[in-house]
Amino acid sequence: MSDGRKTVLLIAGEASGDTLGAELIKAMRAEPGGDAIDFIGAGGPKMEAAALRPEFDLSEHAMVGIWEVLKNYFKFRRLFRHLFELATRREPDVIVLIDYPGFNLRFAKAIRRYKVQGGGAFSEWQPKIICYVSPQLWAWKEGRVHQIAKDIDLMLSIFPFEKEWYAERVPEFPVEFVGHPLVDRFPLAKPDDAAVPLDPDLFTEQPTVLLLPGSRRREIDKHLPVMLEATVIFSEKIKIRLRMVLPSDEMLELARRHIPTGTDIDLQVGGLAKALGRASLAIASSGTVTMECAWFRVPTVVLYKTSPLTHALGRMLLKVDYLAMPNLLAGEELFPEFIQSAANADNLAEASLRLLRDRGERTRILDGLDRVAAQLGESGAATRAAQAVLGTLNVK
Repeated sequence: MSDGRKTVLLIAGEASGDTLGAELIKAMRAEPGGDAIDFIGAGGPKMEAAALRPEFDLSEHAMVGIWEVLKNYFKFRRLFRHLFELATRREPDVIVLIDYPGFNLRFAKAIRRYKVQGGGAFSEWQPKIICYVSPQLWAWKEGRVHQIAKDIDLMLSIFPFEKEWYAERVPEFPVEFVGHPLVDRFPLAKPDDAAVPLDPDLFTEQPTVLLLPGSRRREIDKHLPVMLEATVIFSEKIKIRLRMVLPSDEMLELARRHIPTGTDIDLQVGGLAKALGRASLAIASSGTVTMECAWFRVPTVVLYKTSPLTHALGRMLLKVDYLAMPNLLAGEELFPEFIQSAANADNLAEASLRLLRDRGERTRILDGLDRVAAQLGESGAATRAAQAVLGTLNVK
């Protein structure tokens, strides 16, 4: 560009990606040369506040499950084409694809195809394409690793084992472990922090049970009713406080529709860190939030319910023993997992009571969570990711 400015296109399709993208933008801005970068693309309110000029909030359309995506095919095709046209028109120097692999990996492939099939074959545009957060190829779809190595210039990993996993399959593919963002987001959530409830004994006061049903409409509808039913069962045997954290006002209003009149429960939007710091137990949807539960050393019962089609396909493709990432990192079931029909009120209640009453089980889990947290790297993940992106721009 004639004025020396660079352009970075970012795409984040979920609330967790919006947070990660905002941290990346801020870290890039803080590095030398970072103020000479224009950030464009799709992200949520946090990325927009950080400096992104968004085309739209892709996280508003977040959903999970094969059937759910198929039903919204034409909407996603329209959003995809919008971003593709933005990229080919603006010709950014770097494209950063933040998690959201179903959408983002197709986007990377489309950009590569554009370059070789006429549209950009004779232009000088050679964008670097970076994935920030590796897709879980090690859990399923391992065969895609070679296509990803062709389409992606650099993979920024937040889990340490992924670098070795890629090296064994595509040794020439550059993968950089930058560390996990939780280490910076919640630096006080450590075993020596007295505010974190690490005592394996049940507290003298009634324990707080934190409900985390998910961040999407379908997750709230599927998970919250069975969570509430489970709390009714085990609250007859032990006196508890109930709290629920939702990611947005929209999800809060949806949750209210599922809560029976007279239920004593504290509802809040945001403030997850403070809520986890006061929780004795969590019941959570499988996803990013289970790592936050692990980081705060909160014993957690994990559940997931999806459409029959998505579940059937997932069972055929899944290559790992656990769904929750803390269990995968530990190599054992620290958090009890209940999927589909097993995610019923009786099972959730029984597991919750065990984690609240069994001192030996709580001790085992807390020791395991310390080992999980130790794998997440040192602080500075966003800075290392920013420096890696800037390195492809040759910005010093």
